[in-house]
Amino acid sequence: MNIIETREGEVLVVAVSGRIDSTTSKQLEDVLPERVQVTPRVLLDMSDVQYVSSAGLRVLLKAAKIARGTGHGLVLTGLLPQVLEVFQVIGFDSLFRIAGDRGEGMGVLGV
Repeated sequence: MNIIETREGEVLVVAVSGRIDSTTSKQLEDVLPERVQVTPRVLLDMSDVQYVSSAGLRVLLKAAKIARGTGHGLVLTGLLPQVLEVFQVIGFDSLFRIAGDRGEGMGVLGV
């Protein structure tokens, strides 16, 4: 898994590629919750994520809880159909703000 962080104006874009599974989820856990804690607007670009395991979902849920607790914005973008299906089956689509692409995600974040 690769994680690339960039800034687009007031938004921190965290682009993840590869698989988020039990082997790689720690790498995301070392980055995402802290960024959501200190950054008012985070866009998580998952357009290059082919698979998310339960370990990866746990990390994402942790980040969502931090965002809610701090009043910060977290938007997930670019979920591939197989990843979006997992989110829908387990009800995570109601826990996260999900946008089709970066542009839509920026709009959701109010930018």
